[in-house]
Amino acid sequence: MPNYTLTYSPPAEGWPSFYSFEPEWIQGMNQFLYTFSGGNIFRHNTNEVRNNFYGLPVDGEGNPAAYPSTIQSVFNDEPIVNKIFKTMAIEGNRPWAATFVSDQQDGRFMDVGFFEKKEGDYFAFVRTVNNNPAEPDDYALRSLNGIGVGTVTVPGQVDFPLSVSIGNILSVGDYFYYAAPPDYGTLVYAGVVTAINVDIPNGINQVIHDNAGAPDPALVAPLCIGIKNQQAESNGLLGHYGVFELTNTDTTAVEMFVAKSEVMKSYPG
Repeated sequence: MPNYTLTYSPPAEGWPSFYSFEPEWIQGMNQFLYTFSGGNIFRHNTNEVRNNFYGLPVDGEGNPAAYPSTIQSVFNDEPIVNKIFKTMAIEGNRPWAATFVSDQQDGRFMDVGFFEKKEGDYFAFVRTVNNNPAEPDDYALRSLNGIGVGTVTVPGQVDFPLSVSIGNILSVGDYFYYAAPPDYGTLVYAGVVTAINVDIPNGINQVIHDNAGAPDPALVAPLCIGIKNQQAESNGLLGHYGVFELTNTDTTAVEMFVAKSEVMKSYPG
């Protein structure tokens, strides 16, 4: 558990900030913050390198130690209403990485690269952490698509009767599974779909996958199922309130004024 330096705010009558640096002594004077480390005195908020304290190297090349800035807060408007938090928007000059949890769900996140600048704000959809395809726990979700019973004659290739419609829900990049007869009770991860070949007049109706799961190629009449990538198919965060944490690792000055979320009321299905 890392140590932190806490600051007290008389107007707030509380401890609003936690700092990663560990000074030997700390003193405020003439509107500046001074600390001692290794017997040396440092004045804070005066150097151009941000998210760095005391210029400490982290490797043999002398690269400075980076301490990410984090802000944690809560969206709690209408606390008795169950809601879906769909997006995160940041009003500032740069996006921040974000994580999101609620009283009902967790594991939502937005990498810095997910944010796009729209109408002056950095905007991103709330994403779900993708499940391990070899151990899926989302069979009951809308992302699951049953295809039909096929035939495996070549590893990574499943041929379906021409009467079976693969449909347009299954896509390249989806996770592909087999359920073996007779009870079809257990799904076995086969791999990621790489191609869907449908040419009924020429007798072609098949799905190709990368065989990453290496299922038994001798399976007879397996039931085939596709599951969407959960990160791509995220539908927001469900809860009465949403706790979010923003993280920034930039070493140059960053301004962040407002964090907001697009929220809609959730109605039980």
